[in-house]
Amino acid sequence: MGKAPKKKNLADKVRKAKAATEIKNNPFEVKINRKKFDVLGRKSKHDVGLPGVSRSKAIIKRKETLLKEYKQKNKSNKFIDRRLGEYDAKMAPEDKILQRFAIERQRAHGKRDVYNLNEEEELTHYGQSLAEIEKFNDTVGSDDESEEKGLLSAELTASHFGGGGGLLRKKTSGGYQEDEQGGQKIKSRQELIEELIQKSKQEKRERQVQKEEAQELTEKLDQDWKSIQALMVKKTPKAENVDKPEEKAKPEEYDMMVRELGFEMKAQPSEKMKSPEELAKEEKEKLQKLEADRLRRMMGDEGGDGVQSQVHMSADDLNDGFVLDKHDKKTLAYQDGKWNIEEETEDDKEEEGESEKEEGSEAEGENEEDDDDDDEDDVEEEGEEGSGEDEDGHSDLESEQESENEENDEEEEASSSRQQQQQQTLNREELKARQEAAKAELPYTFAAPESYEDLKDLLHGHTPDNQRLIVARTQKCNHPSLAAGNKLKLQKLVGFLMEYMGELATRSPPELGTIDKLIPELYALCQMFPEAAGKSMQSILGDAAHSMEEAVEVKGHAAFPTLDMLVYLKVTALLFPTSDFRHPVTTPALLFISLTLTKCLVRSLQDLTSGLVLCCLAVEYVSLSKRFLPELINFLSGTLHLAVQDKASAGCMVVPPFRLSGKYSDLLVLSNSESCSSWRKENLPLSATQQLELKSDLNKDHYRLNCLSTCLDLVKRCCLLYKDLTSFTHIFQPIRTLLSKHLSSHMLPSPLQELHSEILEAISSASVTHTRLVFEKKKPIPLKLFTPKIVEVLDYGKKRGSTREEREKERLKHKYKKEFKGALREIRKDSRFLAREKLSEVMNRDAERKRKVKELLGSLATQEGEWKALKRKKRK
Repeated sequence: MGKAPKKKNLADKVRKAKAATEIKNNPFEVKINRKKFDVLGRKSKHDVGLPGVSRSKAIIKRKETLLKEYKQKNKSNKFIDRRLGEYDAKMAPEDKILQRFAIERQRAHGKRDVYNLNEEEELTHYGQSLAEIEKFNDTVGSDDESEEKGLLSAELTASHFGGGGGLLRKKTSGGYQEDEQGGQKIKSRQELIEELIQKSKQEKRERQVQKEEAQELTEKLDQDWKSIQALMVKKTPKAENVDKPEEKAKPEEYDMMVRELGFEMKAQPSEKMKSPEELAKEEKEKLQKLEADRLRRMMGDEGGDGVQSQVHMSADDLNDGFVLDKHDKKTLAYQDGKWNIEEETEDDKEEEGESEKEEGSEAEGENEEDDDDDDEDDVEEEGEEGSGEDEDGHSDLESEQESENEENDEEEEASSSRQQQQQQTLNREELKARQEAAKAELPYTFAAPESYEDLKDLLHGHTPDNQRLIVARTQKCNHPSLAAGNKLKLQKLVGFLMEYMGELATRSPPELGTIDKLIPELYALCQMFPEAAGKSMQSILGDAAHSMEEAVEVKGHAAFPTLDMLVYLKVTALLFPTSDFRHPVTTPALLFISLTLTKCLVRSLQDLTSGLVLCCLAVEYVSLSKRFLPELINFLSGTLHLAVQDKASAGCMVVPPFRLSGKYSDLLVLSNSESCSSWRKENLPLSATQQLELKSDLNKDHYRLNCLSTCLDLVKRCCLLYKDLTSFTHIFQPIRTLLSKHLSSHMLPSPLQELHSEILEAISSASVTHTRLVFEKKKPIPLKLFTPKIVEVLDYGKKRGSTREEREKERLKHKYKKEFKGALREIRKDSRFLAREKLSEVMNRDAERKRKVKELLGSLATQEGEWKALKRKKRK
């Protein structure tokens, strides 16, 4: 038995097939795609592949296209070769050369020598021969040459630069006419051009002759003028010149504007914008300097850094910081006809004596200098005596004058001593007054309070303005950028200020002016630390809401909030945005206002005042967002219901916290209708929410009218705020019924009557636009069902029963997916190719850098070795 024949596979068949020489030489480049099963009648196109060959082709193609684009990226300059046939690979080099040469000859042949003249003719310029001009014998032309120099005639310009067609046509047409009339011969183009040249030469000669004649006439006129000029001059006498002032020419507007521009201020370079940290540092340094000055004035020290002695600075001063220890030069003084040098020298000697006790070696040098000065003074005195001897001897007159001078000197000394005593007393009084003023002055630097009690002690006994200054200076001295712990201190200060404002509101009377002064400083701190301010206000609102909920659970109703809570709600609207859809501080505050207007019963005019204040705050909260608050409209309609006298015929429904009838349902009913005549409109005081004292019935009626006026004003603002709502008329229908039927305008004062009519007009003028509810015209889209869609498949994935358009659509989809995948594959290959190129560039740069570093280190090592060898030789 022999061996079983080996089964041949597809690879063996490929090896034996006739293929390219590359495949025969390297069979490992061949990739064979095996099939799971063969299909009769189907031709396979991709049984055998050459991935290596295709990969190398793709790389070569990318190097020619993508790599060139990558290298030319961000480069605007390009060199484009526009020679004939440069980019045509089919043309041979000889053909390119021949075609280029032929084109050059055509261009040269196309140019016509129009201006070439015959060699026999003599070339001229302005009527002169060019041969004579080249000898440089001609004179330089003057500036008075005619402006027509160098101008060409119209005929010459039209014939040469206009193509000559029109001129020739005119000439030929004229020639034809002459031929018709006289039978003359038509001139050729050359003859016409020669005639034009002759005409132009003739015109040039004529202009030259005219110019020479004009020059001769000008010279003759100049000579004649010089001869008669002396006769025309008339000299005026000097007396007339003195009497007649010279009239100066007025400067032109342009000159005046130029001079004005010279005196205008030039732009000065502005300082750079400083950061908040730099500004805070400057503010602190300024406050520290002012505080040091205040303390010095309080201690009675007038001197200091602020008082600087004015020292004379010479023009030759180098400003190099060199200062002499003592001024050797003495100042000269003149008193009673004599120099007071001796007094100064005596004072100098006393000072020298004191300095000799304190200093040893230095005093000897100073004494030598003083001795020299004394010698000089003696010489000067001798000179004075000698000069006195030379003068006339009037000894008796001099003695009398000396006695009188001595008496005057004694009187002056006595008066000066008295003035000095008075000045000393005045200086002491002024110093005491300055000390007292410095003590009473507010300090400039403050430490941040660590507790609420420290803040109270810091602000106690100061006016509202001073309290604001204290808080502002505390903030500046403890800016977060100046020290590490200042941020925490100022965050605590925010809570302390809010607590302090609440305490100011609870005092009797409430200090609302101080709160108004402190709000700007609190706003600045809130902008600096919004989270800390938000947490402090949230805790206050949370405590108030919790206490109200407890009161409602126990009693079923709650009392209106006190003045401090109203102040907190107002401060919330000032510190935080109220127009946000949801805010961590203003949203709870608005909910608290709504809860208060719903759960708090109105039992007195004081409660009604608190409710109206809350309504004002609610309108302020929703003024930008225009959010609808039903509690606000309910409270305003209930307040109007309190002013209705006949409750039974009202016929309107009242929502809690108001009642249709009862003990507190007539709070705004007037006791006397005549009180309307004496009423004047006034704003409701905030202190009335805490304490309200109305002694007489007239005062009560006036206060009721004030409350009613505030309510009507709020109703008007709400009408303007909610007029764009579609349900506007339905919302304000109860208020309209109350105002039109039960609270007529004749029962109100004139200012309230105007408000009454404006509100009714605003409600009635609102347009009612309601659309009926109808079904949609479009058929509703059914819900997706989970029942599977069965499609009959008969021929291996081909769908039967579909139309031609659907099959074409499916084919295009399949083609699109195939092309999309191919494009993604190519993009990935391009990115990998670029990444390899970038990596190779980086590696080449690194290798070059390493090579250069190695060369440098090698050269340094050789230098070091040579230096050490030289050093060893020197040691030997």
